[in-house]
Amino acid sequence: MEIILALAIGVMAASGVWLLLRPRSFQLIIGLLLLSYAVNLFIFSMGRLTVDQPPLILDAAVDLVQYADPVPQALVLTAIVIGFATTALYLVVLLGARGLTGTDHVDGKEADK
Repeated sequence: MEIILALAIGVMAASGVWLLLRPRSFQLIIGLLLLSYAVNLFIFSMGRLTVDQPPLILDAAVDLVQYADPVPQALVLTAIVIGFATTALYLVVLLGARGLTGTDHVDGKEADK
């Protein structure tokens, strides 16, 4: 399972970087989203996720190895909210730039047809 998760994170990160290098604004936004999703999955997987375990065990003698770390989960939730806000900001800025320049290329040049 770890190899599948690592491959998924690697493919998402590589696809995101490749799309960031493209000159079109839509591809740039999708690349940023894919890269942020890859980072979120990486941080989330570092939290020692446990399956079919309660989040809190109210015992006097508790082994901390059985707990899932709540900090990565809180970081990923915060990153999702911030990512949504920055994506909305990117869309507004890029749509405004398209209205001013008449093209959605980042460098402002028309693509060869």
